[in-house]
Amino acid sequence: MYRIVFFLVCHSIFTCRTGTAQVKENYFLQDIQQPVPLPAGSAGNILRLFDTPDGIIAVTPKAIAVYANGKWNSRVLNRECIVAVADMEHRVWVISKDKAWIPGTKKEIALPPPAQKDTILCALWEDNKTLHIGTSGGLYTWNGKWSRQNEINTTRVNDMVPDAQHRLYVATMDGLWRKENNKWQNLDDVVMASANERKYFALATGNDGADVFFSALRSVGCIAGNGDHKVWSSVNGLPYGPAKMIRWSGNDMWLGTDKGAIKKDTAWHYYNGKRWLSDNQVNDILALKNGAVWIATPEGINEIKQTSITLKQKADSYEQTIALRHNRRGLINISRLSIPGDLSSSKTQNEDNDGLWTACYLAASCFRYAVTKESAALESAVRTFEALERLETVSGIPGYPARSYALASDQVVQSRSPHPKHWHSSPDGKWQWLDDTSSDEITGHLFALSLFYELVADDTQKQRVTGLINRIVTHIVDHNFLLIDFDGLPTRWGIWNPDSLNHSPHRMYERGLNSLQILSFLKTAFHYTGNKKFEAAYQTLTEQHGYAQNALYAKMFGPFENSHSDDILNFFPYYGLLRYAEGDSYHPLYVRSLERSWNAVRSDRMPVWNIIASALLGKNCDLDIALRELQQYPLDLIDWSMENSHRWDLLHDPLPDRQGKAQSVMPVPSAESSVSRWNTNPKQLNSGQGGKTEEAGTYFLFAYWMGRYYGFFD
Repeated sequence: MYRIVFFLVCHSIFTCRTGTAQVKENYFLQDIQQPVPLPAGSAGNILRLFDTPDGIIAVTPKAIAVYANGKWNSRVLNRECIVAVADMEHRVWVISKDKAWIPGTKKEIALPPPAQKDTILCALWEDNKTLHIGTSGGLYTWNGKWSRQNEINTTRVNDMVPDAQHRLYVATMDGLWRKENNKWQNLDDVVMASANERKYFALATGNDGADVFFSALRSVGCIAGNGDHKVWSSVNGLPYGPAKMIRWSGNDMWLGTDKGAIKKDTAWHYYNGKRWLSDNQVNDILALKNGAVWIATPEGINEIKQTSITLKQKADSYEQTIALRHNRRGLINISRLSIPGDLSSSKTQNEDNDGLWTACYLAASCFRYAVTKESAALESAVRTFEALERLETVSGIPGYPARSYALASDQVVQSRSPHPKHWHSSPDGKWQWLDDTSSDEITGHLFALSLFYELVADDTQKQRVTGLINRIVTHIVDHNFLLIDFDGLPTRWGIWNPDSLNHSPHRMYERGLNSLQILSFLKTAFHYTGNKKFEAAYQTLTEQHGYAQNALYAKMFGPFENSHSDDILNFFPYYGLLRYAEGDSYHPLYVRSLERSWNAVRSDRMPVWNIIASALLGKNCDLDIALRELQQYPLDLIDWSMENSHRWDLLHDPLPDRQGKAQSVMPVPSAESSVSRWNTNPKQLNSGQGGKTEEAGTYFLFAYWMGRYYGFFD
């Protein structure tokens, strides 16, 4: 299974017909993850990896295996392996508690008795004759016979490396030692930063051995041969540590930690969680000649390599995913995985907001068809429009779309919402439908239906769209701006009337949001139907009840809570209101409202809001960020649980989010977080569903195709 993260590429800015900035869409590099098949009989706990002329060698505690021509050949070890090391001739030596040997040969070296009582931690062949063993009690050297390095004899030795000048560096828990001309010196006694607390964990060389890289408690540093030393810590973007290993793949530095792998190229990239690794404990990292890296963990090996892709190719892959696993009788929503992470166990079932998410997919399909004129896009848009249409007809209540529907013979899942919802039979008995429809559904329907009318529908379909819009908004207006349910009572969230919004303290949060919605509904309905009662209702709400002023404050944000789940209900209505109220005396107020809402969510770096704001305000609302985020959005749509609360590079917000969960000041990078859709807090540090669901990719598709339609992405 491929897991994908996308990285920033070069782009160009041009001026386009809308007056906003246009961002050049190029091929960009992405990381693809796939598990590497393990040797037969292997438990998966790969301790070390080596790239040798005979193939890739993997060492486990009980076996050594060679991978060549796509196959493993394994040899069982007669002693448990603790550490493995390659000599100068690329032969792999296995080190057990009492000896070092090359499996399948008679070459072996018995370890000194004191070392056998220690915990063996590392080993190094410095040259053809010199083997070093680092233990929990010091450093031992063999060059025909064993000797103990008296200077390093009471501390843990974690790693060793020689530089180009044949100086030996040793990382210990009591300083960074260097041996030069047979003399040892603890560099912490003379030059190293006191903040390192004399504790070092990993070493590597770079620049043909001229530079020595080290990891300390809270940093990674470089002792440069030319004196241009460097240190990276959290303030420089280092995500976590201490690094237990440092490896190189070309010019990219890779770090292995107890909680994931890290890559440093022109930026930092953190690979943590099931999207990337079978286990977060990194045992080893091996760079291959083809540019890929293998990451060994206690649960297996994961290969990460880069390929080149465009956003269009990415969009096509999401469409394939939707066709395979996300279309339930025309409704588009998440799929659920009976076995976490296993796409073969995928199934669809009714969800509480099938209407809203299906409307979002319809909007994406409309923009896609307008851009490409592809027959597949047309088919998708028409099929999804008919699903929205069916949501209204199955209820038997004119203008009342159901939350969801299913065939009468389908087994449905009861709502998990704390607010009761019930299933009812359709008038013809062929369907069943879910009640307590929310403002979410109405907002999604009115937005997507208008797009279908303008960008896709033929004459007959336009009549059906007009009739559906007319029935929905008539239902609301004729019931005193309420959505009336099966039982004759208002639904919990379908409330737009002045008595509630302007005078009920329980509706204060919704005052601006729902005022904005109903004004957009009325303007949209009047535009498509010409029914003057919608314009009259609009005038009543604006002139007598101050709804235009209410709409100015649609986005509650500081000192109020920021509700990401309401962002769709906030932004979708602007599309109809700003377009169909043009020339209206309140239009400048609506523009100010959008400006305010955009500024409230700007730091979330979510492409959908950047693109909607850019389209409606006629200016560049961080389109470069939108492009980067679309590139970084994972192709693997499984909603893995992703933990980031331990990270060093993410500044924690002292205030939790509205759900009481810890969040960062800036969004967690898309590839390093759970799969987000536009109702999710992108700053939440720990998130995800444990691999139990797969998203449909609608979030990406909507933002991408709307951006293409408005000429933002060339």
